Amino acid sequence: MGALDFSFLSWGVIQSFVLKGFLFSLQLTLIAMVGGIVLGTLLALMRLSGKPWLEIPAAAYVNTMRSIPLVMVILWFFLLIPKLLGQPLGAEISAIITFTLFEAAYYSEIMRAGIQSVPRGQVYAGYAVGMTYPQTMQLIVLPQAFRNMLPVLLTQTIILFQDTSLVYAIGAYDLLKGFEVAGKNFNRPVETYLVAAVIYFVICFSLSMLVRRLQKKIAIIR
Repeated sequence: MGALDFSFLSWGVIQSFVLKGFLFSLQLTLIAMVGGIVLGTLLALMRLSGKPWLEIPAAAYVNTMRSIPLVMVILWFFLLIPKLLGQPLGAEISAIITFTLFEAAYYSEIMRAGIQSVPRGQVYAGYAVGMTYPQTMQLIVLPQAFRNMLPVLLTQTIILFQDTSLVYAIGAYDLLKGFEVAGKNFNRPVETYLVAAVIYFVICFSLSMLVRRLQKKIAIIR
């Protein structure tokens, strides 16, 4: 095995092979985060509704998703859903839908904990001034729950960004795929995988430090 050579990794190579994959990884992360939080909040409200016909389906969905490896969900959705629809979705669209549905189960548990962290007295106070249950949740409980759990939500989003590398299983062109293609074109797979690992580490570590600072600020506000 020869010595490592990173000289081929110019900005032109990054633009040609890696940038496209990074933009898709970023897009996938942001869409799955927003969609997952919205759907996850609905699931959390269903589980806390006190109505079995809402609780049971929501609990079943969350527990099922959290019990299956993500890569299997990615493969199942990519292979089975087109058969049901009668037409292919494409790797990128399939990945976006799968990640949104999968991450909703994790965001749901975070939001459920956030809702339960709000003192019940504030809910009763909302009722006392004539608010309905939806109004109390929208105006009093959910804003506080979101603020309380914001660091945890962002930490889960960092994990989500790391998990986007699993879309290689269905051939989607993400950040890792970009480095892989560059490595194959220049016959330098070891170097490109090492650089990819460093890029993932720098991004995730930097975001983790920002989340830690945010957590300290929220603690001070409280």
